[in-house]
Amino acid sequence: MSMVGSPSLSGNALEFYTTYTYYGGELYYASFGDDTTSSNFVYDGWAYLDNSSGSIANLEMDMNQVMANGETVIFGFQCDGWSGTWDYTENAGTPTAPIDHWVNSSAACNAQTWAQNTWHHVQVSYSRDDDGNVTYQSVWLDGNQQQINAIVPSAFALGWAPTLLTNFQVDSIAPGSSSSTVYLDNLTISRW
Repeated sequence: MSMVGSPSLSGNALEFYTTYTYYGGELYYASFGDDTTSSNFVYDGWAYLDNSSGSIANLEMDMNQVMANGETVIFGFQCDGWSGTWDYTENAGTPTAPIDHWVNSSAACNAQTWAQNTWHHVQVSYSRDDDGNVTYQSVWLDGNQQQINAIVPSAFALGWAPTLLTNFQVDSIAPGSSSSTVYLDNLTISRW
């Protein structure tokens, strides 16, 4: 991971160069605050895929928040090249015995079909209640809105200190060795 001036929209984009073997992936993350009370969020960023995008299975854009009760809410969201859908996570267990599970939405997405060497605008809106139940509301890709409208439990007793954290993950669709380069710019996460 490095900062680059080109391609970029702002003059400084994050470059994620990832090498894989056997369907591997890489998770990149950054902590950006410690707000335990906000419950509404909009993830807003620009992604650029070069000609290596054919090796990408999933582009994951998450946010985690430790609530005032100490439990961590995972707002997991990805463009899933295996199913061709936008996916979201749920805790299919309990906070103390969690089972992190991906759920396919009915909204279509496959990063392999995104135009190459072009900036793509991704926006995701979600909220949570005090028990850590997450409502995934909508996703926009290049201004086209798709409704998700799903409410799922997503609280985990991980023992983390208060934090807001964002993840960006790139996964491979190739069974052998491959690599990809993805850029991310103008990432903002609004909260209230």
